[in-house]
Amino acid sequence: MTLLVIEDHPVLRSRLMEHFTRAGFAVDAAPDGASARDYLDNRMYDVVILDLGLPDMDGIDLLARRNGGMQRCVILTARDALEDRVRGLDLGADDYVLKPFAMAELDARVRAVLRRPGSISSGILSCGRLHFDARARHASVEGRALPLSRREGMLLEELLRQSPRVVIKELLEERLYNYEEEVTPNAVEAVASRLRRKLLSAGADCRMETARGLGYRIVPSESSGERAPSQRRG
Repeated sequence: MTLLVIEDHPVLRSRLMEHFTRAGFAVDAAPDGASARDYLDNRMYDVVILDLGLPDMDGIDLLARRNGGMQRCVILTARDALEDRVRGLDLGADDYVLKPFAMAELDARVRAVLRRPGSISSGILSCGRLHFDARARHASVEGRALPLSRREGMLLEELLRQSPRVVIKELLEERLYNYEEEVTPNAVEAVASRLRRKLLSAGADCRMETARGLGYRIVPSESSGERAPSQRRG
């Protein structure tokens, strides 16, 4: 999943980026409204964390001119006036978190926003005996833990969410890497190769298929009776 942090305080911005990167997001960060608009004009985000006190504009104005890339928005601000909270929610914010805050609470609120109808669910994704808990970032096969790197887990999540459809390589690059990272031509292929080997080694009854020139998909193996992948909401 992709997340944009719009926060002018450099230390807090860095902490938010680090936390949500560890949580399995591809994270971009903007220090002001102009940079935020550039990101939102060029990429679709699953959720945006928006500070209202930006140096070049009011975050409320950015929300009012809501770009197409802002799918879900959690306001993170020190403004505690009732009129600010009401205006932000009326303009389409999905939640309103006051500073100072606990990172665990913000994390829980972001996950709750992502579980709402019309957004990406963060429940348990399955294909045969392979299960991936998107919230805990934990994969298992028949109850046995399947250790994955952060990007291997992100790739598996994307493929399971879209299964049995092919996910094109360009979309996977967007979902696995933030906007500022330089992505080498074979970066996704390398992650896919490692993930495929781990699935085979663990005896998962599903397979990763390469659609040459397009991307990847994950489907049940023939031995599993071609059971359709499922998603259980947690």
